[in-house]
Amino acid sequence: MADLEKYRQSIQKVLTEYAKKRSSVNEKFEAKTIFDKEQDRYQLIFIGWRNENRIFGPVLHFEIENEKIWIQWNRTEEDVADELVKMGVLKEDIVLGFQPPYMRQYTEYAVG
Repeated sequence: MADLEKYRQSIQKVLTEYAKKRSSVNEKFEAKTIFDKEQDRYQLIFIGWRNENRIFGPVLHFEIENEKIWIQWNRTEEDVADELVKMGVLKEDIVLGFQPPYMRQYTEYAVG
């Protein structure tokens, strides 16, 4: 059985560390974390400006559903699933939700 509190803390750690890394790289926009612990939804967004263009949108989005971590969105070059595994999350408890369902069987993670 999945340790849901451990999974929540692992997700929050991944998002917080990535936000710190990105905020130190670019001062024109901020990386902000959003933690909805009641519904188990976690997100990192960018807010700011690049020249005259508004930057606003999700960079990473995780959900916990049926005791599995769903990585719903990843616009980074980071392998966040691997980071979660290194923190003790089981591969069979991670779903790459951004992959089409028919492709998930070819990953080393859960299909759903």
